[in-house]
Amino acid sequence: MADTKQRILDAARELFAEQGVQKTSLREIAERLGISKPALYYHFASREDLLRSIMKPLLDDAEGVIEQWEKVSDIDKRALLERYFDFHYRHRRDIRLLLRELTTLSDLGLVELVLAWRRRVAALLIGPDPTLAEATKATIALGGLQDCTIEFADVPQDELRKVSVDAAWGALGLEVIPPDENRSGHPVV
Repeated sequence: MADTKQRILDAARELFAEQGVQKTSLREIAERLGISKPALYYHFASREDLLRSIMKPLLDDAEGVIEQWEKVSDIDKRALLERYFDFHYRHRRDIRLLLRELTTLSDLGLVELVLAWRRRVAALLIGPDPTLAEATKATIALGGLQDCTIEFADVPQDELRKVSVDAAWGALGLEVIPPDENRSGHPVV
C-alpha cells in the first residue's frame, strides 16, 4: 500500500510539473497509474492533499535544518550558507514546482511559511534586528543561493556550491576568510 501511495505522489509530481497543479485532475493521475479514481481517493482526499504530501518532505527538512542551526550558539556563517545551498539543491525539483505554483501554494499557506524560514535563516546570519541594508543583503544572498540551485541545475553540486556560496558571502559583505585559516569547526548539521 505504501508503494501505491508513493507511485501516486510520483505521478502527481510529474503531472503537476508538466502542466501545473490547477490543470491536473485526479482522473489524469489515476489514468497515468492505471488505477481507479476511488483507489486514488483512498490515499489522498484531494489535489491539495496530494500537493501537501509532495511538499511535506521539503517542509519537514527545512524546519529540521533551521531548528538545528538555531540551537548553535556560535554560528559558522559559511557552513550555514553551504547547508542552506545543499538543502535547496537537494529539493530543487520541488522548489521549482513551488515557484511555478505560487498562487496555489499561497492558498495553502505555504508561501508565508517559506518566507518565515528565510527570515529565520537571515537572523542567524545577520542578527535579529538588522538594518535595512543588512536585511536586503541577506535577502539577495539567500534568494540568490536558492536561484542558483534551479538556474544551474546541470552543474555538479560541489562546483556550484563553492561559487554560489562565495557569491552569497560577497553579497552579505562578510569578511573573506582565507581558505587555510581554521574555521569555527562547528559540524554542518
